[in-house]
Amino acid sequence: MSLPLTKRSIRKAHLRQRELLSCAEVQTRSAAAQSQLLALPAFQQAKTLAFYSPIRNEVETDGLLTAALAAGRQVCYPRVSADDLHFFQVRSTLDLQVGAFGIGEPGRQVAEIDPAQIDLLLVPGVAFDRYGHRLGYGRGYFDRLLTGSCFTGLSVGFAYDFQVQDMLPTEGHDQKLGLLVTDKEIFSPL
Repeated sequence: MSLPLTKRSIRKAHLRQRELLSCAEVQTRSAAAQSQLLALPAFQQAKTLAFYSPIRNEVETDGLLTAALAAGRQVCYPRVSADDLHFFQVRSTLDLQVGAFGIGEPGRQVAEIDPAQIDLLLVPGVAFDRYGHRLGYGRGYFDRLLTGSCFTGLSVGFAYDFQVQDMLPTEGHDQKLGLLVTDKEIFSPL
């Protein structure tokens, strides 16, 4: 009988697998995931989109930023402030600077966006399951955003196919996502 996997062991295994990706694999897989998302009606109809700046070989988002801005959409990225995420409008990657945890964040000169305005929120993570759960880095920023704010848009997990497993261990504060997009598939939570 095997012991159940813990969040810590899952996080460690998935981070290791993601870190082993070559630059070429990250670019190819990221382009595929971005194509999947760009084709979704939810993406095409969203007026305000929230993306993230990838770290540690996360799925890239630059192509989404370019497409959204070319279509005249409002785009924002999160900035960490104490225990919360605040979103700020971005018009190019030049609006981003290294912030908390070495992540690209909007600079101080850009306008803040109310989470209630966000139609589609991309959520990074270390692992995801088919029920809409995600495992992040363990600080709870996105879980707090999804429970404690007026965000009512579509939350989309964005990952590589190998980051998806059948089921993750969950706790009461873990929030489900509305959709999961990978480089190979699109999942609606079971």
